[in-house]
Amino acid sequence: MKSVSLILCVTVIAGSTAAADDPRPFAVRVVDSETGRGVPLIELETTDHIRRYTDSAGYVAFDEPGSMDRLVFFHVRGHGYEYPRDGFGYRGKALLTKPGAEEVLVVERRNIARRLYRVTGSGIYAESLRLGKPVPIGEPLLNAQVTGSDSVVTIIAGDRLLWFWGDTNRPGYPLGNFHVPHAVSTLPGAGGLDPGLGVDLLYEVDAQGFAKSSARMPGEGPTWIFGLASLPSKAEKADRKILASYVKVRPPMEIYRRGACAYDPESRSFQPKTVFPIEASVHPDGHPFHVVVAGTEYLYFANGYPFIRVPATVEDYLDLGRYEAFTPLRSGSKAEALDVERDEDGRAVWGWKRNAPALTPKAQQRLVRSGRLAAEDALLALRDVETGKPILGHNGSVYWNEFTRSWLMIISEEFGTSMLGEVWLAEAESPLGPWVYARKIVSHDAYSFYNPKQHPYFSSEGGRIVRFEGTYTMSFSGNSHPTPRYEYNQIMYEVDLGDPRLDLPRPVRGLAPWGDRVGFHALPRPRRGSIAVYRKGDRLVLEPPATASQPIFHALPAGDSSPATRLLEEVEVNGRVEYRLVDRSDHAICRVWIHPLRVEIPLLEKGEPARVDPTTGRR
Repeated sequence: MKSVSLILCVTVIAGSTAAADDPRPFAVRVVDSETGRGVPLIELETTDHIRRYTDSAGYVAFDEPGSMDRLVFFHVRGHGYEYPRDGFGYRGKALLTKPGAEEVLVVERRNIARRLYRVTGSGIYAESLRLGKPVPIGEPLLNAQVTGSDSVVTIIAGDRLLWFWGDTNRPGYPLGNFHVPHAVSTLPGAGGLDPGLGVDLLYEVDAQGFAKSSARMPGEGPTWIFGLASLPSKAEKADRKILASYVKVRPPMEIYRRGACAYDPESRSFQPKTVFPIEASVHPDGHPFHVVVAGTEYLYFANGYPFIRVPATVEDYLDLGRYEAFTPLRSGSKAEALDVERDEDGRAVWGWKRNAPALTPKAQQRLVRSGRLAAEDALLALRDVETGKPILGHNGSVYWNEFTRSWLMIISEEFGTSMLGEVWLAEAESPLGPWVYARKIVSHDAYSFYNPKQHPYFSSEGGRIVRFEGTYTMSFSGNSHPTPRYEYNQIMYEVDLGDPRLDLPRPVRGLAPWGDRVGFHALPRPRRGSIAVYRKGDRLVLEPPATASQPIFHALPAGDSSPATRLLEEVEVNGRVEYRLVDRSDHAICRVWIHPLRVEIPLLEKGEPARVDPTTGRR
């Protein structure tokens, strides 16, 4: 019996040694069921809690000692993606971890947006390289010693894109670069990498090879920059300068200085131009875009809602006295004492005003709750298109989109299903809105994803495919388990605006009793379950009249129960046809989305975006 046991023992040891002698990892690739593309940031966890995360190609290279050449169960999870449950409710699969073999796991995407790749940080394609797989970018492991970077701002300069980040980490020490590291990439149209595959970043580096500072402004503490814009001077239109606003920060998160700086192409760094009064009501911020309104070219600043603007010249950018905010507050109002301007009927007066702050969503919320602003006079009214639930917008960006022929906002939500990990998409006919109905496109579970930045120069298919990135971090989330390599880095997503779920309701005008005012919102395109509504004289009908075959909008059937909608009913008032929104009716035509605002957006604010490039301002 002892000899048999010894033979069995030797056989097991020999088998294990043979597996250990094979240096090749076992490959697992996680792919999107719809696109077949590898999905980054999917966690594979074994029953003994070994965790691995897919790289930007969706690969994991698994070679855990003692776990090779045997069945290993992997729990599969990832923000916005799901693996099917088995009979016991587990989302995962047991795989034979044979060295050199490869298995594919297919996940269903729950997010509308698709996760593409990581832009910054270490090991972007580390798993793929370990498996001998091809990778699309030139620096797939550790570019300029950058292991983590906060939010990005960008600007086009010729055929290149300039990239500037916030605080940036390195491998050699817990403290990194706090003065705006920067890089360049070649634009896709000039021979750069397809942005659907990745971005080839060429960093400016210091003597140690670490990403170099570009904006070391006077004063202690980190430097952050915003409001990056390419502008002409009044005297010489052809002489364009790249300007940015900057802030200096000291603990705990106090901004104690603001100013403006100009980019010097020769030194590839920003030089200070002016200091702004710290108590100023408005200042350049966020991600600007250009638009012509009534013959004047403006720079609008979107850090969420684009409610600050200035004429688009160098001189105006540097002069805070030229800035305007679209606000209900009186000129001279301060952040600590918001004074609402009212007309003779007691309604809030919204308009472009100098020396007055723009309302943030939180500030408007406080005014409404305190009774100083009527709910119907609140202009920041973003809400879920399905439920009507209000959305407290945080930061984001706005650009013109040719595919939808509308202004497109991609914005993060504060205090949603996570603290700061939800991203929403909304459309409007004007930079000012009305921004009402939005659809969630990205959700992160107990993790933050803030400051989403659209890249309009990375859009494709006539603007149908829109790409954006944001900062992925456990900060503010309550999560104490940072995702290796991904933590505090930029992740790129893309969204297909042709997705029927993104057919968002738009304002409808021209019906009695509303006239030129917005009466309600309805769908511009058909979607599953919708009905077409036509105009016949001054009436709405559901059958196309002989004189007009195109519907004026699409709506939900009257029998639908969507909580964000109401019934549209036709009535006769003093011999003429009018429409009204009601909760119950036996004669309703359809269901449409309510218009919750009585604030009217100035028609001139529709602007002329086609005349000005949304990223450079060039005609």
